[in-house]
Order: sequence, then C-alpha cells, then structure tokens
Amino acid sequence: MRSTASLPGASGRSRAKAIAEKVETFVRGTVVRYERDARCTAHGPADDLVDELKALARTAGVLTPHILADGSHLDQRETAIVFRAAGLSPLGPLACNCASPDEGNMFLLGKVASNAQKARFLAPLIDGAARSAFFMTEPAEDDGAGSDPSMLKTVCRRDGDDWIIDGRKAFITGAEGAKVGILMAKAEEGACLFLVDLPDPAITIERLIDTIDSSMPGGHAVVRIEGLRVPSDQMLGEAGAGFSYAQVRLSPARLSHCMRWLGACSRANEIATDYANRRRAFGKALIDHEGVGFMLAENSIELKQSELMIDWCADIIDAGAPGVLESSMTKVAVSEALMRVADRCVQVMGGLGVSGDTVVEQVYREVRAFRIYDGPTEVHKWSLAKAIKRDWMAAHVDGH
Repeated sequence: MRSTASLPGASGRSRAKAIAEKVETFVRGTVVRYERDARCTAHGPADDLVDELKALARTAGVLTPHILADGSHLDQRETAIVFRAAGLSPLGPLACNCASPDEGNMFLLGKVASNAQKARFLAPLIDGAARSAFFMTEPAEDDGAGSDPSMLKTVCRRDGDDWIIDGRKAFITGAEGAKVGILMAKAEEGACLFLVDLPDPAITIERLIDTIDSSMPGGHAVVRIEGLRVPSDQMLGEAGAGFSYAQVRLSPARLSHCMRWLGACSRANEIATDYANRRRAFGKALIDHEGVGFMLAENSIELKQSELMIDWCADIIDAGAPGVLESSMTKVAVSEALMRVADRCVQVMGGLGVSGDTVVEQVYREVRAFRIYDGPTEVHKWSLAKAIKRDWMAAHVDGH
C-alpha cells in the first residue's frame, strides 16, 4: 500500500505530487538501507551519517523539498503530501532536511526573523549546512516550563547593547551538534526569543537523556546557561513577544509531526501486511485468520482517518486561520491513531515485531514519544475543553 503520491487528498496538487514522487523514490531506494547503519545510536543518528544522507538528497534533488528555489514554501496541503513521503523512513526527514526541530525553526525564522538574521541563521538551515535546537523546555526538578510555558524560569536582562541569559533547559532536541539555537528566556517585558550561534562556552550540555526514541540527531539534552551574552540584534522580534512568536511555529509544527509519522506508520503497515500474507500458521496465511485480518483492516481505516484529519487542518491553516484548536484536535487524533496502528503492526508480526530486524519496532517507539512531544494528549484535550467552556459561556452570557 503506497501512501504518498497517489493519495486522493492530493488531487489537483501536481507540483507537490511530483516532488513527493521524487522524495519517495529517494527514501525507498536510498535511505531505507541506512536504517541499520551502526551510526544510528540510542541518541540519534551521528552527524556524519546525517551529512552523508543530506549529500545524497542534494544529489537526488530532494534536499529541503518544502522550500522552493525562490524561497517560497509549499502550502500546508502540499507539505503534507511531501512529508508523508519523507516519513516513510525515520531517517527520511533527516536526509531531506525536513525533520524536527529544524523544519519548524525554518518556518519560524522565515516568518519573524529580520533579513540580516535570515541571512546569518536561516540560510545555513535551508542549505542543510547546519542543525538547530529550540531551547524552551526546562527541568521538572527546577519547577521549570514544560507543557505550561508560563512557568519559564530562564531569565534575561539588558546589559548595554547586549542581553545576559541564565538558566537551565531540558529535553532540548539536537542541542549536541547544533549550530543555530533559538532560546527562550524571561525579561521584565515578558518572554523573549534569541538567536544564538552554537556551540557557545556559556552553554553547557550537562547530559543526554536516555529516551524511548532514537531518530533525532543530538538526542535530547539537559543544558545549563550561565552568563550567555547575546547582542540585541540577535533578539527575534520584540522583547516580551516570545510567546506570540512561538505560536507562529506551533500549529504548523504539530501538523508536520503528524505528516511525517503518518508516512512512518504507513510503511510499518506495509511491512506487517507483507508478513501477514507470507507467514503461515495453523494451515493458512496469517491474514486469513480473522483476528489478524481485522487488525490490518483497522489499520487501513485509521491511516485514512489520519490522512483526512491532517488535510482538514492543513486547509484551515492555508486559509489564513491560526489553526490552534484544529491542530490540537489533529495532533491528538493522529498521534493516538498512529500509536494504535504501530501497536497492531508489532502484534501482527509477533516476535519479529519486537525485534530490530525490521523498522517496525523503531516506529512503535518513536510514535509512543510522539504522543508526548509538541504537547501531550491530555494537555491538548484540556485546551479544547477550555475552548468548549468559553464558547458555551459566550452563548449564555445573559444566563439563558
């Protein structure tokens, strides 16, 4: 079951379909064979592997496929088609330079950064010459910001034409090896975002956290920031507007996660389907046993539902709406559905499903983490419930 270029939701999007076909050919034909490369470590693929894959993508004409030669972006519906193709392997988005956090950071800088900041910090990201990290989440033991960004503890203060930043961050994806940092800190005016050249002696990686996922280069780090001096012209936008700028990144970033992991789970389902048709037990193919066949049928249903939910949310964002609530709905629905899909794939394949002999086991681990990243399911549901209450109160303002 191919899940990218031939998607019904892609009708009329010939440009994106053509890009997705090239990306899918590259991922299936080139990237997949690197999935068992020894340079894929517990803390993500090594940078030399990422660089090798990016070079291959550049040669294939699929590096940074969501940003066109003139600097314009594919719209969200088009991006969905392309990112599903890239996501067919956990290494695909890295190879094509459209993985998290870089893809979301590119989007943010493209919307908010000054021309000088774009030339210095955005251009190397688009070119695949640099990786980036978004420094927002803070350690729970410090009572720092997590799903609640208002708990931000990292502080910044003016010192002449510079800002001095102090604090600690946690679960900072890709911090080790990143060349560009986007760092959130709290000033008297409110939250601020800064662009930082990495590495910097004032930023120390205390440790890499052992996590269930392993697809992101540089892993997830605990970071200490002591006396980091940042020139004023490296502030992103205005002082105190950091949370509003982060919102610019938020909805598209949630959605692009859904797009990529839909591709990964589609591939896992292909592998499980192939296994169920070839493997025989109790006198017939596994798929002919109702329990197995029904699991694959449920996968087909939930993969299609996920695809349609992504396209619905993409249309809303493309129409100019922020899509905050819609992206929350989509992130919950898709992450939960894909978790069930991945789990069924493991179950269908039995012992092989929990082994490293196929990519299915990794997809299962990665999608489990996806239910937490970019906001756990429960936080999104809580936000939606608040909106439901707000709408009800607005409709009953007179007590009727």
